[in-house]
Amino acid sequence: MDKSISALRADFPLLDQQVNDEPLVYLDNAATAQRPTPVLKRVLDFYQTDNANVHRGVHTLAERATADYEAARDKVQKFIHANKREEVIFTKGCTDSLNLMAATYGEQNIQAGDEIVISIMEHHSNLIPWQQLAIKKGATLKYIGLTKEGELDMADAAAKVTDRTKIVAVTHASNVMGTVTPLKQLAKLAHEHGAIIVGDGAQAVPHMKVDVTDLDVDFYAFSGHKMMSPTGIGVLYGKQALLEAMPPYQYGGEMIGSVTEQESTWAALPYKFEAGTQNIAGAVGLGAAIDYLTAIGMDRIEAHERELVQTVLPQLLAIEGLTVYGPTDPAKHTGVISFNLGHLHPHDLATALDMEGVAVRAGHHCAQPLMNYLGLEASARASFYLYNTAADAEKLVSALKEAKEFFRIGTI
Repeated sequence: MDKSISALRADFPLLDQQVNDEPLVYLDNAATAQRPTPVLKRVLDFYQTDNANVHRGVHTLAERATADYEAARDKVQKFIHANKREEVIFTKGCTDSLNLMAATYGEQNIQAGDEIVISIMEHHSNLIPWQQLAIKKGATLKYIGLTKEGELDMADAAAKVTDRTKIVAVTHASNVMGTVTPLKQLAKLAHEHGAIIVGDGAQAVPHMKVDVTDLDVDFYAFSGHKMMSPTGIGVLYGKQALLEAMPPYQYGGEMIGSVTEQESTWAALPYKFEAGTQNIAGAVGLGAAIDYLTAIGMDRIEAHERELVQTVLPQLLAIEGLTVYGPTDPAKHTGVISFNLGHLHPHDLATALDMEGVAVRAGHHCAQPLMNYLGLEASARASFYLYNTAADAEKLVSALKEAKEFFRIGTI
């Protein structure tokens, strides 16, 4: 795709509007990304021309819908560099993928006295399923801490992962601090102790090149809506041998081999884990989003976001009374930046920014243990994506300075 990053904004009609009489600056991409016109058009085209249920139908529409759905799986496989298409499971989203893991592999393999290791910066989606599994099974849930710079403490990881550890589940990139974890190094550590590793890629796959084979992760989960597809679609990648040994997650149509009155057998991968009618249009939209991202180039997207962080992060750090959480080195940062301004509640700060047209998120970001670890109740969070510009970054800085003056932060 030859378009400049700034020219790409024309593909996102939602961005061309005013909020509170100010041009919209959308900086809530860690929560959900906007959809470009080609993705929206592809989903509409599917509903207008190919809509039918997939698999087993022999009429023309069913065959076309099945081809669309399975083509999306092939695109995911190529995008994340999985070895086989059977290793790509469609789910409702990253949360659904991680719950699937806990309810199948976890139920099957965790016993009393075993250990599950996660990091303190996990999103609740990659925390609560393991927490509840540990409670149910009598296992121990352990947390890897952070360095003072806000990076994952690998020395602590080496101490926490032991021969009793069965599962290591860690985010690839923090949804609060933008911290990128050394997932390949963690995978090596886990495997040395006979454990499997689960990567939460919700904040990584949309923003950087991900190669699950090179990372050597056993499982990897992500959501489509954070990478410009429709909501309600996600992916669980898993190594084929591990997936084949796992029990189904749900039962019903599509996932069966044969059914008699007293017993059933299961379909081959990936269909064993795709019970019922799937989000077919969502998968088609995910495939279109992958086409769009691939045309731009993930290296280009990552470089653009890093440039934005290099522009905005030093300016934020220079604002008196503003506290930024996480790494201060832009090279160790995604486009997610969390902060607080003096004594101001993050919700009040987010409201003030919204009055300037700047959309950020405020709260605990589904990471309450991390908030407690940092001694916070909440924070504000700005998150950048490929369609954000230097002007958006400058607007965030100027709006924060205006809020500082309005609320008299740092003044007597």
